[in-house]
Amino acid sequence: MSTRIEVVAGRRRWTVEQKLAILRDAFGPEGSVGDACKRHAIGSGSIYTWRRQAMSGELGGARPAALPTFAEVELSAPVPALPAPGSHIGIELPSGVKLTVDAGVDAEALARVVAVLTR
Repeated sequence: MSTRIEVVAGRRRWTVEQKLAILRDAFGPEGSVGDACKRHAIGSGSIYTWRRQAMSGELGGARPAALPTFAEVELSAPVPALPAPGSHIGIELPSGVKLTVDAGVDAEALARVVAVLTR
């Protein structure tokens, strides 16, 4: 009695289109990660990694933009030492989102809002 062993050398390379097709197979209607793993002879770790990359936009090769460490500030008029009551601050983010806040805004709350908007 003989036993046949198949040895696969090297790593397979999947195109983006192939990865997306496998993700549709695994997570689409009637999909199953386990069945997709068997059909395509792939580990579930790869499928979940590709899903995370697809959801973040990295699968197509595009990386999310890094958050800037510095921001350009442009003043349209001289700023008084203390803001006048009822005055407003206009903020335009690189994404084009514009915010207008009261000059007395809580800095920590504003930082949390800006962090969410720049994700």
